[in-house]
Amino acid sequence: MSLVLPSVQARKGNRLARVSPRRWLNLQEYQSKKLMQDSGVTVQRFFVADTASEALEAAKRLKAKEIVLKAQILAGGRGKGVFDSGLKGGVHLTKDPAVVGELAGKMLGFSLTTKQTPKEGVKVKTVMVAEALDISRETYFAILMDRSFNGPVMVGSPQGGVDIEEVAAATPELIFKEVIDIFEGVRDDQALRMAANLGFKGPLERQAANQIKRLYDLFLKVDATQVEVNPLGETPEGQVVCFDAKINFDDNAEFRQKAVFAMDDTAESDPLETEAARHDLKYIGLDGNIACFVNGAGLAMATCDIIDLHGGKPANFLDLGGGVKENQVYAAFKLLTADPKVEAILVNIFGGIVNCAIIANGITKACRELELKVPLVVRLEGTNVQEAKRILSESGLPITSATDLDDAAKKAVAAIAKN
Repeated sequence: MSLVLPSVQARKGNRLARVSPRRWLNLQEYQSKKLMQDSGVTVQRFFVADTASEALEAAKRLKAKEIVLKAQILAGGRGKGVFDSGLKGGVHLTKDPAVVGELAGKMLGFSLTTKQTPKEGVKVKTVMVAEALDISRETYFAILMDRSFNGPVMVGSPQGGVDIEEVAAATPELIFKEVIDIFEGVRDDQALRMAANLGFKGPLERQAANQIKRLYDLFLKVDATQVEVNPLGETPEGQVVCFDAKINFDDNAEFRQKAVFAMDDTAESDPLETEAARHDLKYIGLDGNIACFVNGAGLAMATCDIIDLHGGKPANFLDLGGGVKENQVYAAFKLLTADPKVEAILVNIFGGIVNCAIIANGITKACRELELKVPLVVRLEGTNVQEAKRILSESGLPITSATDLDDAAKKAVAAIAKN
């Protein structure tokens, strides 16, 4: 777990999914390590393989005393996972390069199930073959955006390799922070003070400070919202190494981080969420049966809550945003109707940015072309609303109008009960 800022959140089964601001890009471990390596951050030597023979060759090329083989999926808990090939564990250590090929053969092309994957697991397409290093001490270090300080903050603890939130709760005195001046960057004295607070001594203190500054350079270079290293460790040979890292990115910077976002592997993502992103829609599937079609994250949350209040269950969170176009409305309806759980659709548009007539035209087009089979309840309020209501009323389509959000939620719930 990481120390992250609070944000608008939506229920997703028993989990919480951040939906605003949108920061959805997740990289595989080897991709994050490559970005760090390119910024001069010290990581283990590693290779990536797509076949068992490539993994074997990589193990030989490393010429390491010990090798670690890691299945590359986005879910956590890989070490305790199970493959449908029968192999237990997505992380293996060995001193024999020949074993790497055999193990990789039982990983690649097979599904790995962990506590964070779907029940059917996730198919492994890539493995990372890395030099295994002994860790004599583990620390925690992160750089993240903190709204309370209006900018980036360094967070560190001499207690690493564990859940940092548990450390913060049990021993808050072991959590150290340094506010970074966005114009000045990380000063030498700040980096050295953080290194000392992390427990690095002698020559290792300067080495750790140098790694901290390079991590901040990476943070800026890739438009990260968080760079978390857990553990930032020291080896018996006197080397400071970033052993594992999590990098979060600001999706608003995608236009200037094309190389980074090109790494995005959507194979493990919900297909509906991936399709929504293609149309610049913010969509998160939930467990209910009333589809929500809303403009604005706050309004979407309120819509989900009021549906629940009246005894219904939201099937999704879908935010159209402010600059919506008719084709996006059509795409949104395709997404909603593709979910077999959806038994009714509630459209809730409110505000001055969105032209309600565009929404109405998109709704009528979608209803006709998709041959909508489930009840549709629409509440519109805002710019050009009278024209929008005229379009809907003259469409001849079985659309139920609502006067406000409460009325809309009641009618959507009642429509399901009636059916």
